[in-house]
Amino acid sequence: MRWFTSDPHFGHANVIAYAGRPFHDVGLMNAALVTLWNTLVAPDDEVWVLGDLAMGRIEESLPHAGRLVGDKHLVLGNHDRPFSDLTRRDDWSERYLTDGGFSELHHGQVDLELTDGTKVTLCHFPYKGDSRDRDRYVERRPIDDGRWLLHGHVHEKWRQRGRMINVGVDAWAGRPISEDQVIELIEAGENDLDRLDWIWP
Repeated sequence: MRWFTSDPHFGHANVIAYAGRPFHDVGLMNAALVTLWNTLVAPDDEVWVLGDLAMGRIEESLPHAGRLVGDKHLVLGNHDRPFSDLTRRDDWSERYLTDGGFSELHHGQVDLELTDGTKVTLCHFPYKGDSRDRDRYVERRPIDDGRWLLHGHVHEKWRQRGRMINVGVDAWAGRPISEDQVIELIEAGENDLDRLDWIWP
């Protein structure tokens, strides 16, 4: 099975209040994200993380990703060290592969064909819209060529907007979204869907 998710922000205490996560501290949040992932994903499943994996002291936050099962692929987001620290990109990339347990890291966007033949684009950034009041990283965003886009970056702002599907944990109650769920959304057509509420514990 194939899964998609984004923006776990392991180790980032401020995201709890910022995105409305139901945790008293960052340790509880980190543990919950691992549990929610590992409850759904099997060891031989493929998982695409669309950026913003870990923040804070990276030696403390990155190992949480190493506890996540599955064949993991990371499309880098603006808070990922190989994206933001260009002077040490190779060193950071090696740490994400080793400590985070990722098979591959991708810069920019990835084109992917779903099991039903639909071609989608994966990117951390949406075509338009942001978690803040203005669009940032405009030069890093994919060009809207009519394809469906799976993305993160906007946290709780929406679950779906038109042909943009936000796979971030803050839109999907902390959980990865399955490829079957993505196909169902695409088959239902363009829509505007709000976030799902976290239910924890």
